[in-house]
Amino acid sequence: MVTRARVVLLISILLVSLAGLSSAQSKPGRPCDARPEHRQFDFWIGEWDVTVKGQAAGTNSIQLILDKCVLQENWTGSKGGVGKSFNFFNAATNRWQQTWVDNSGGVLEFSGEFRDGAMRFQGETPNKGGGKTLNRMTFTPLPDEKVRQLIENSKDDGKTWSVSFDGLYSRRKSAGDGAK
Repeated sequence: MVTRARVVLLISILLVSLAGLSSAQSKPGRPCDARPEHRQFDFWIGEWDVTVKGQAAGTNSIQLILDKCVLQENWTGSKGGVGKSFNFFNAATNRWQQTWVDNSGGVLEFSGEFRDGAMRFQGETPNKGGGKTLNRMTFTPLPDEKVRQLIENSKDDGKTWSVSFDGLYSRRKSAGDGAK
């Protein structure tokens, strides 16, 4: 025998189930898959050995995280420094952003765009004694699974620039890449 309490319970369960189904169907898919701008920096994803002027500078592991919305950098320098950055396309500003932090307390903030075949960032950092340093950073994909990262700084408001890092990223070969 079906009691009124059971009918109310069954209707309640049905309504909750339908509400959950409706809510799940109305949620957007992966928003970072919807715009091609979010994929502009994917050439940097992977495991890398990094050299400067032919000398080992470190290793870098770049992973796509948070539903393909963020590239997370995991840097290990050959002299012991480590750092991380988070890189993402900010749809509100239509610009890429990078936030870098390291084990010496360093923090760098950049914004930029993919232009002329390269990811180009700019930023500035305050100097301890006043003033600021302008920073620009360019990632250029190269043939043969390589990427060049060039970092330049200016202490005279952009009149002159000096190179602080000119690294060549070489993609690591995995065991399944035909290594013999």
